[in-house]
Amino acid sequence: MIIDAWAQHPTLRHLQDPIFDSLRRWTKMPTPQSELPVSTTVALMDAGNVDLSLISAWEAPGKSMISNDEVAQFVHQAPDRLIGVGSVDISRPMAAVREIQRCVNELGFKAIRVLPWLWEVPPTDRRFYPVYTACAELGIPFCTQIGHTGPLMPSEVGRPIYLDQVALDFPELSIVAGHIGYPWTEEAIAVATKHENVYIDTSAYTTNRYPAALVDFMRHHGRSKVLFGTNYPMITADKALEGLDALGLDEEAKTLFLAGNAQRVFDLP
Repeated sequence: MIIDAWAQHPTLRHLQDPIFDSLRRWTKMPTPQSELPVSTTVALMDAGNVDLSLISAWEAPGKSMISNDEVAQFVHQAPDRLIGVGSVDISRPMAAVREIQRCVNELGFKAIRVLPWLWEVPPTDRRFYPVYTACAELGIPFCTQIGHTGPLMPSEVGRPIYLDQVALDFPELSIVAGHIGYPWTEEAIAVATKHENVYIDTSAYTTNRYPAALVDFMRHHGRSKVLFGTNYPMITADKALEGLDALGLDEEAKTLFLAGNAQRVFDLP
């Protein structure tokens, strides 16, 4: 089994947002002009042998790039393949808490994701704390991004060390930190090693770009701490997993990385 811990089924407004112009420049991906069918996402999952994808909403200041209701609609079209991950507006804490409750109790979502760089504040900012509390009380993970940003936004808020304080304040909250944390990967490994409730996902990176320190972590004491992710549609699963065998993971480590850790963290069957 393979589970993609970080994907999006994007809306057209998400795909066309100017914030991603820098990504389009260096990935040489054209700007889409039409909505992407859910069937295309599922077909690309099949091509990469992915069984389940956790697809995320995107809430940014003043706009929903992919709304929670849109994610729910996408999941409804492929309920055996797609799992919803919600997002909220952290500038409205009471509304954010109520929306998290709705995402879990009504929409059946399995996690909440908020990206610090979109809000230009670190994850220790007070506006995140009601989100952490709601997630912990509902027993769902909080997902975020660590490391530098491809979009032309400040990267410093993605320093993994910020999650050290969050994990200390919320020991009952599972935290999934996506995008490896480069160029602070060793910092991410240190935080994930220190805290039982902190995990790393490999979204936005192909296996041949995993830092050596991360690969060593996956092979040894971090085998239960790293989850496979793509950041689809930026990277498809088949491309993300090219060269997987070259990582030198034993069967247990490979199984945990591809599915077992995600099953445990997100409480999946």
